[in-house]
Amino acid sequence: MKHTYGIQLYSVRDITEKNFPLALEQVAALGYKEVEFAGFFGYSAEKIKEMLDKNGLAVSGTHTGWDELTSENIEKTVEYHKIIGNHNIIVPGADLNTLEKIEKFCEVMNFAQPILNKEGISLAFHNHSREFELQSWGSTIHSELEKRTDIDFEIDTFWAFNAGCDPIGVMVRLKDRIKVIHLKDGFKGGIGKPLGQGEAPIKEIRDYAYEHGFTVVVESETLTPDGMTEAKECIEFLKTID
Repeated sequence: MKHTYGIQLYSVRDITEKNFPLALEQVAALGYKEVEFAGFFGYSAEKIKEMLDKNGLAVSGTHTGWDELTSENIEKTVEYHKIIGNHNIIVPGADLNTLEKIEKFCEVMNFAQPILNKEGISLAFHNHSREFELQSWGSTIHSELEKRTDIDFEIDTFWAFNAGCDPIGVMVRLKDRIKVIHLKDGFKGGIGKPLGQGEAPIKEIRDYAYEHGFTVVVESETLTPDGMTEAKECIEFLKTID
């Protein structure tokens, strides 16, 4: 393939929950070169690194809850992620439906970011649609995070599209704060589909991302009929547009 792709392991959660080593083996066999973790299922960092090396996989990032970035937990979080070779900690979402909650969240982000940066780890936030929707106080959650922090953003391009945004426009505006994107397809209304089976502008998004050096992580999360079938359909589609 002309390009290399990562996969968000939530896409194959029907396997990771039962047989994590098998999930890594199978996504590598499909041709994915990187993985973005959505939990470690009780495995030590050393065991995770061993499984990655065995399958020729690198870590594109992890979805990590913001509670793991507090002063009580950040030291052990850093230690774990350095062992597995992760350079991108991404908060996958949070309850931010009031300005007070946003303020508390940003305090933790602003505390954690310089500590992570010193260790060679970037800190980012992953959006869903709601972060781009106008809130009762007169702005969007995403705009509040943009102005209250200096963190990066993992743009989930489908959820941005679903919120009525132009995902490429979002990437253009935030390009200096993006290292990783989610490449995902579906239909308005939040109906997810494997790549090439929805209405999102997948090729245009993919092309812009690679032109600007973003890591591209595939996600397809409906488990129809199962996660690995969707993962295969996604990478087979990407071969047709390479």
